[in-house]
Amino acid sequence: MASYSAIDPEPDAVDAMSSSTGSLRGARRRGKGKKDIGFTGQATWASSVINLVNTILGAGLLAMPSALSKMGIFLGIFVISWAGLTAGFGLYLQTRCARYVDRGHVSFAALSQLTYPNLSIIFDAAIAVKCFGVAVSYLIIIGDLMPGVVLGFAPGAGEIAFLVDRQFWITAFMLIVIPLSFLRRLDSLKYTSVVALCSIAYLVVLVVAHYIKGDTLQDRGEVRVFRWAGPVSALAAFPVIVFAYTCHQNMFSILNEIADNSHFRTTSVVFASIGSACGLYILTGITGYLSYGDNIKGNIVSMYPTAAYSTIGRAAIVILVMFSYPLQIHPCRASIDACMKWKPRRRNGPGESSPSRNALLNNPMPSIRAAEMGDVRFAIITTVLIVLSFITAMTVSSLEKVLAYVGSTGSTTISFILPGLFYYKISDPDSPHHQRLVKDEDDENEFDSGDAEGYIMSDAHKSRHWRRGLLRTASLALAIYGVCVMITCLITNTFLVASH
Repeated sequence: MASYSAIDPEPDAVDAMSSSTGSLRGARRRGKGKKDIGFTGQATWASSVINLVNTILGAGLLAMPSALSKMGIFLGIFVISWAGLTAGFGLYLQTRCARYVDRGHVSFAALSQLTYPNLSIIFDAAIAVKCFGVAVSYLIIIGDLMPGVVLGFAPGAGEIAFLVDRQFWITAFMLIVIPLSFLRRLDSLKYTSVVALCSIAYLVVLVVAHYIKGDTLQDRGEVRVFRWAGPVSALAAFPVIVFAYTCHQNMFSILNEIADNSHFRTTSVVFASIGSACGLYILTGITGYLSYGDNIKGNIVSMYPTAAYSTIGRAAIVILVMFSYPLQIHPCRASIDACMKWKPRRRNGPGESSPSRNALLNNPMPSIRAAEMGDVRFAIITTVLIVLSFITAMTVSSLEKVLAYVGSTGSTTISFILPGLFYYKISDPDSPHHQRLVKDEDDENEFDSGDAEGYIMSDAHKSRHWRRGLLRTASLALAIYGVCVMITCLITNTFLVASH
């Protein structure tokens, strides 16, 4: 009797085939396509979130109670949430833009070459100036706080002149931050970021504990829940909240280094980072404001009575800004390197047009890859940045007005204007880069769909097209919003803050 077992494939062969197909299909769904070939990220999801949260959270955390005193609790919570939503959308657009550049090579400079090549030097210069200014402010904070920390722990130390000298402490802490500033990969700073986040946790616990204990009630002023202090005061507090979420300068480095760069993973990094920061801002703002009411000052920790816990709080601020300094040097160095490599590009001739879909099928566009910075160039740029920031911090005791204007221009450019403009430009249906990406996605979807019905595929295609159009419109709205924020903050700093 004949056996029919030979008609069907061997079970092992079927399993192997389905396993191979499934893994390939899953890889495509996760975005692990041809752009990953030759580059593998090493950063974990947790380290990416930690570095991004550390970039977001800083001394601005302690200014939230003061901001709520100007706006009232209800409006303040709304503005904090709105600022987090818009900043998170800017980060999300950066993850979308990263798909147009080869894995591991995405940067503001690379996207500028695809969208606005002749303006890339302006974009990178704005990023460099903003990051450099923030780095200098961190050194100034160290110099201002450390003498008080020393006197808090050892009151008799005031007799030793250098222990209460701000320039001595700036110089001493430079010995710590210099080696950290020479690390190439942002992921290498994950352990220092953990220490910085522990400092943030202590500060949050300190503020909440004082509110629960109620030892500040005798100094508390009026508390406004729904009323604000007026339009002028609210406008003055608005930049503090908006700029408290600025971390976009490091987002591309995180996207380059993360091991799993799938859409879900990168989006979850954005949600986790912005969500954590927003929650801590609201918690600290409400409890800090309820502790002192309208009598609150810019830095709530400075208002607490002199004691060991408040002195530790000031030391925690020093640790926080010390480990945040290298997170500003990292993007500043990359932007300066991009400025030095900038060359004007000629416009396409009248006979050159966007390639057709068939042309893209047969002649794919060249990859966009940024050459890695050489060791000598890396060392020179890093050294110059460290020396200049050190000299500036030693000679200038206050950068408030300069940082106000730098933040108004640099932070809005990085957070809103550039992500919005980049995605709006590069996702143009006539853009060859967008056509190539759409072709790749369609090929992947066709592979994933198997024997799906034609009308189902048609509906899915229409839905994707509609979502892309909506996202493109929203990106333009974000860029316009960024311009409005910039104008508002510049007017506020020029006519409102300067008058006080």
